[in-house]
Amino acid sequence: MKQRILTAVIGIGILIPILLFSHTWFFPVAVAVCSVIALYELLRCLGLSRMWGVSVPTYVLAVALPFLVRLVDAAESMRLVALCVVACVLYLMAVSVFQYEKTSFAQLGEALLAGLYIVLGFNAIVFLRDLPGGEFLYLLVFIGAWITDTFAYFSGVLLGKHKLIPKVSPKKTVEGSIGGTLFCILSFLLFGVIMNVGFSYDVSYPALAISGLIVALVSQVGDLCMSVIKRERGIKDYGNLFPGHGGMLDRFDSILAVASVLAVICSVTNLMMPTL
Repeated sequence: MKQRILTAVIGIGILIPILLFSHTWFFPVAVAVCSVIALYELLRCLGLSRMWGVSVPTYVLAVALPFLVRLVDAAESMRLVALCVVACVLYLMAVSVFQYEKTSFAQLGEALLAGLYIVLGFNAIVFLRDLPGGEFLYLLVFIGAWITDTFAYFSGVLLGKHKLIPKVSPKKTVEGSIGGTLFCILSFLLFGVIMNVGFSYDVSYPALAISGLIVALVSQVGDLCMSVIKRERGIKDYGNLFPGHGGMLDRFDSILAVASVLAVICSVTNLMMPTL
């Protein structure tokens, strides 16, 4: 427990400067680094880290995309992402043909699905940061994921009696899931109050409440989904970058899901906008 707490404190100490300089090019650099590390952990887990025809292009995409997303506007970012998805699908289909004896289609399919989840999730954070009001809006990614995870844990410890999906995650409970969801919704509403009262933002409380509900559910699904891959491969953690917590992917699994869904939500509706 002491190791987990110490690692968490150090991690927060590193994260705060990254967030404070999120308006600079330091931010996409940090996102690119995190994305590459998470991808390496995934490819190593799938046994593809030394298959250079898969790993190298994936790393190049992970490095380039955060800078491209920052350079273009929101509409162009969405088109860029769609183009990258199509290109990745076609490329890995070609790899499955020309590298037939070295890998399997199932392996590549798993790498494609989880790899896009990682790359697009990290880049969704940059996308949110660069939207109008993004200097605050992107913080909902971390608030949603961490509040859900924290209060799901405490609700489960205090009230948990019914297992959620024991074969995937034995410790998670239905009561914990409900508690994490409720507190996520409340945290989004509180965030809206702070933005409205403290910073004079126009806020849609119904949209924030619905977004909080969706984010809480997606956060838990993202966490469980990455746990499925670990269980299938018989490993406890993706890495040991954060002692007591696991690897980059272990710490960002739910954040990636939250970032992606918030990027979609903010593309179709305004949660909050600066008052003109």
